[in-house]
Amino acid sequence: MKADKKSLLLYAVTDRMWLNGRKLSEDVEKALQGGTTFVQLREKDASFEVFLEQAKEVKAVCEKYGVPFVINDNIEVALAVDADGVHVGQSDMEAGSVREKLGTDKMIGVSVRTIKEALLAQERGADYLGVGAMFHTSTKLDASEVSFEELKEICAAVEIPVVAIGGIGIQNVEALSGTGIDGVAVVSALFAAEDIKTAACEMIDKLKRVVI
Repeated sequence: MKADKKSLLLYAVTDRMWLNGRKLSEDVEKALQGGTTFVQLREKDASFEVFLEQAKEVKAVCEKYGVPFVINDNIEVALAVDADGVHVGQSDMEAGSVREKLGTDKMIGVSVRTIKEALLAQERGADYLGVGAMFHTSTKLDASEVSFEELKEICAAVEIPVVAIGGIGIQNVEALSGTGIDGVAVVSALFAAEDIKTAACEMIDKLKRVVI
């Protein structure tokens, strides 16, 4: 499966921090109702069993809305639930090794910060790139920021879609206009919102002026 640029417009990365007793799949469905186009299930500290159960539930919701669903880092969970693919960071596993395990019909996203990393990921079989952090983010406290110019250069250097990530919200997303991105990946901008569906709608509206 290749990454369709249109499907990457509003890329939601899950976080159970803000559930307050709700099921993660319920919040994901609210995001999808608001127009979210892509979902990544991210579970950094969960056991395999918990991760697998979350993956089954979230995948079912994504299938209902016809939206691509990938797993963060965990290839075993991705294979177990037949997810659409995986997203890996620089320290997790390089794209070529992931491709060997997943096969040719799954999608691979890779986090990058430099043109060198971007070109290598593309060469090794990545289907799309996540570039960031673009702004300070509480999700990854150790992530250093990528300049708008670096983002623009990466977008120009590769042929695969590029999604900006890191600290992006309704208040700053328009600053990414003109960089060449195909979409943005967000966490708290959706899942920390009081009204997730409305937050997604508003972000989609802004993105129509950012992604051209």
